[in-house]
Amino acid sequence: MKAYVFPGQGSQFRGMGKELFDKSEIARKMFKEADDIIGFSLSGVMFEGTDEDLKQTKITQPAVFLHSVISAALIEDFNPDMVAGHSLGEISAMVVVNTLSFTEGLRLVANRALAMQEACEIVPSTMAAVIGYTSDEQVENICKEITEEIVVPANYNAPGQLVISGTVKGIDLAMEKLKAAGVKRVIKLPVSGAFHSPLMEPARKKLAEIINQTTFHNPVCPIYQNVSAKGETEAATIRQNLMAQLTSPVKWTQSVKQMIADGATEFIEVGPGNVLQGLIKKISG
Repeated sequence: MKAYVFPGQGSQFRGMGKELFDKSEIARKMFKEADDIIGFSLSGVMFEGTDEDLKQTKITQPAVFLHSVISAALIEDFNPDMVAGHSLGEISAMVVVNTLSFTEGLRLVANRALAMQEACEIVPSTMAAVIGYTSDEQVENICKEITEEIVVPANYNAPGQLVISGTVKGIDLAMEKLKAAGVKRVIKLPVSGAFHSPLMEPARKKLAEIINQTTFHNPVCPIYQNVSAKGETEAATIRQNLMAQLTSPVKWTQSVKQMIADGATEFIEVGPGNVLQGLIKKISG
């Protein structure tokens, strides 16, 4: 069974999408439509922008989404048995299986990016990758010990690779405690906020209003969602899980394991980069 997976923020690169634009009329139409919907030349920034330009959340998220959805549209025999997306990639997955229209998906992504950017500016916050620990529980328990600040597990990316998210002070405290507990590496990430943590609640509220005004359809195949790590097929459930996503951890390890248990034999990454392929190898290995 074929599983198609879609990347999130961090997979962007300079010149992304130019090759798609040059070779396909379908791609050119979708880029033009996206520029019209978003109200500025997103394609221009993708093709000619600097690394710094592409790092801005309001650019990164629509850019990665657009690259992913156009790439899927150009696959001739695109017939997925199941799909999943990492964080932002979940919305790309929803579009390619007809749960959301391209227009609705792009609007959601653009609003999600702005809401997250605004939430980042309220409290100084960040994320850190934790590598080489004994168990997920070890990291979870250390996060729970820190009661004076917010620190939570945010991304279960692969066995032995977990990302934590919280206030700057909270992350600093957690890093000290994790190192003292013998964890091999804890690396602060170059992000502007605590994604997938309670600090994203202002963004979740804003996005929930837009999600409530958006039409969702049942997908053509199951979507394995970050919040539930299960194959979802009901539009109402998919909508509720997407609302909870910004303040909940990304259960990527659990999702991939469940996809394999449900019969996935081939994983195809669609969009910029190949980060997810690397994670899937570690999970399935």
